[in-house]
Amino acid sequence: MTDTPTRQRRLSLARLRGLPLWSVLAACTLVGGVLGGSYGLLTPSTYTATSYVIAVPTGKSTPDAALGFAQAYGRVATQLAVLGDAQVYAGVPVRTLQHSVRTATSPDAPMVAVSATSSRPGLAVDMANAVTRSLTRHADDSSDNTNVRLVPFSRAVEPSEPTSASPAVTGLVGASAGGLLGGLALLARPRRTGQDGEPAPAPSVPGPAAAADVRGQR
Repeated sequence: MTDTPTRQRRLSLARLRGLPLWSVLAACTLVGGVLGGSYGLLTPSTYTATSYVIAVPTGKSTPDAALGFAQAYGRVATQLAVLGDAQVYAGVPVRTLQHSVRTATSPDAPMVAVSATSSRPGLAVDMANAVTRSLTRHADDSSDNTNVRLVPFSRAVEPSEPTSASPAVTGLVGASAGGLLGGLALLARPRRTGQDGEPAPAPSVPGPAAAADVRGQR
C-alpha cells in the first residue's frame, strides 16, 4: 500500500516521457495563443490623434534656421512649461499629458508632429490640439528673438480605428512566443537515461589481449 503513490508517479512520468515531442510544442503554442488573446481582449483599446505645426522664418531669418528651431520646439513641446498651459485647454492633469503626448520632427522639413494617445478618441484629439496651441503661443512670445514663428499646419481629427493591437494579433504573438519557449525547453531538456531513472550503463572497453594471443599473432 505504501508503494502505490510512488508507483503512480512512476507511471505518470513514463506516460509523459512517452508523449511525442510535437505535443509539447503544440501545448506551448496553444497556451501562448490563449494568453495572448486574453491580453488583447482585457486590455482597453487606445486611439492616437496627431496635429502638426510648421516653423516659418521671418524676414530676418532663413529656412535653415527655421528647420533648426523646429527641432528645438519638438524637444520642448513635452516640457512642463508647455504642458502647464496645455492642461487648461485639454482639461487633464499634466501627468496625463506627460504620459500620453509624444512629438516627432523631420530632418528635412521644419515641421513638428504632436501625437496624443488615449482610450477615448475625443480626448486624444483635445490633448494633441491643446499641446500644439500652447507650443505655438510660446513660440510667438519669443519670435522677436528667434525670428521664427510656429504656424498651425493641420489640426488633429478624431481617429476612426484604434492604434493598439487587436486580440488576433496579440494571440498570434503569444502563440509564437509559446512555441519558441517550448522549442527551447526541448533543446535544453536532459537526455534520457536508463529505465526507472537509473543512469545508462557506461560503454564497455575491451581489455588488453592476452599475452598468448599476442605471441600467436607474431
